[in-house]
Amino acid sequence: MSLEMLKDHETVRTAPVSEAEALVDVRGLSLWYGAKQALYGISVRFPRNQVTAIIGPSGCGKSTLLRSLNRMNDLVPGVRVEGEVLYEGVNIYDPRVDPVAVRRHIGMVFQKPNPFPKTIFENVAFGLRLLGVKGSELEDRVVEALKRAALWEEVKLSGGQQQRLCIARAIAVEPPLLLMDEPTSALDPIATQAIEDLILELKARYTVVIVTHNMQQAARVSDRTLFMHLGVLVEEGPTEELFTKPKHPYTEAYITGRFG
Repeated sequence: MSLEMLKDHETVRTAPVSEAEALVDVRGLSLWYGAKQALYGISVRFPRNQVTAIIGPSGCGKSTLLRSLNRMNDLVPGVRVEGEVLYEGVNIYDPRVDPVAVRRHIGMVFQKPNPFPKTIFENVAFGLRLLGVKGSELEDRVVEALKRAALWEEVKLSGGQQQRLCIARAIAVEPPLLLMDEPTSALDPIATQAIEDLILELKARYTVVIVTHNMQQAARVSDRTLFMHLGVLVEEGPTEELFTKPKHPYTEAYITGRFG
């Protein structure tokens, strides 16, 4: 199926998320990097306290969509966006909305662990200090975040521990939404399992959206999955159904390894 055919094809949705269930409601989102269009009319809802995985071949737009949820793409020169991203009912692309304020409420964990060159405490305290948290409350919240990230008892930081430190830093400010861009792609299997276990624990308190190139990981950790191709949202639905009973031929071809 060509891009033109995909663009004219309506997204296949199984058990759609209701407006009341959604923390984030994306409506008709299109995005351009200069003259190149990367997203085509994406509409999708992300339910509260669930893990949603975004899968698809390289270059399909999954990381671009993820970064659109907290306006990280604004940092790229020449980006233009059309459509709406409603976060708790507020369009974060409204000109009156401060993108820096958006990022304070929506946490982000990147593919490569990027702890700041500071102490563990200062890494986690960074966002809290920006919010004006001080004194004993600052210490208490840093300790609590480290405990929730299963890092409190550990000192020497491997790659997996560095990534958990970055997760602790992101959740210290209690963001309702946590975005993860291939957070385990640089980790070994043991560290990957630790991060996956943590993701399953985090959804009790947060809404998590994860981009992953690993379909087995998506199957293990997510409640819902989105499949993207060529900047188009092809199919979305409960993870088990999408992987066992895909309704779009492109989805079936991708998850069975016939392309991608």
